[in-house]
Amino acid sequence: MRAFSYQKAASPAEAAAVAARTPGAKFIAGGTNLLDLMKLEIETPAHLIDVNGLALDKVEDTADGGLRIGALVRNTDLAADMRVRRGYGVLSRALLAGASTQLRNRATTAGNLLQRTRCPYFYDTNQPCNKRKPGSGCAAAGGFSRQHAVIGTSKSCIATHPSDMAVAMRLLDASVETVRPDGATRVIPIADFHHLPGNTPHIENALAPGELITAVTLPRPLGGVHIYRKVRDRSSYAFALVSVAAVVQPDGRGRVALGGVAHKPWRVEAAEAAMPQGAAAVAERLLAGAAPTDENAFKITLAKRTLAAVLAEAKKG
Repeated sequence: MRAFSYQKAASPAEAAAVAARTPGAKFIAGGTNLLDLMKLEIETPAHLIDVNGLALDKVEDTADGGLRIGALVRNTDLAADMRVRRGYGVLSRALLAGASTQLRNRATTAGNLLQRTRCPYFYDTNQPCNKRKPGSGCAAAGGFSRQHAVIGTSKSCIATHPSDMAVAMRLLDASVETVRPDGATRVIPIADFHHLPGNTPHIENALAPGELITAVTLPRPLGGVHIYRKVRDRSSYAFALVSVAAVVQPDGRGRVALGGVAHKPWRVEAAEAAMPQGAAAVAERLLAGAAPTDENAFKITLAKRTLAAVLAEAKKG
């Protein structure tokens, strides 16, 4: 790990301003991803801005009946919050499917959204990776790709987004609140937050330099049956091969999003119109344009079967 300077932020606006004017600055909260990347010298921040002391660790009711989740709310606390368990069960289940208890105790809401891929070629600094070093190439494209994306990929990157929580947030139409270095605030719909790789896979989200996430807001609860099903190689502490988040109403209508298949949580609203017609109709639209490798083509079948199992479970209530 390379040497770095360190400071504690006094306010969100100050943290953003310092980050913008300090070359190589990074925010740190739980550090469950960043510290690993620093040890491998994939991330080499010259300055760390500790945001743990900011008052961003509350879950609050909103005027329109939703929830405002502070950026520093720990994953364990969010999953256990009774308002989340009652009204946003898919989110609670997704959180509990991620990582381990120890990591969930430290990981934060904002940090979870900002996780970087677990592609092994991204983590191996001897391999070319356009995420790590733009323009160097994508070793995964011609390498071992079993865990990689099958849709929304590009010639530059076939990595997946690792977050379970983000899949549920996308399903629920969450919004991301931020503060900019000049103190201005904005709200980013979760649908616009994560980027597909295109020719710039190193640009992973909509945040500007120095911009700090302060909260994530959820609209009113959807009701219906909430399900999060994660298929992985082992029963815990493993990333999804495929995951399905769904909210299904009694009449068969609802929403569905996939994890483990793309560079971002994958939801196609047009596919949801086909939910009363069954899983096959939904999957046909949801996975249209998929371009798997020979090694991960099984994910297409796995996604279809997992989606069918989830919708069958939802019918039983």
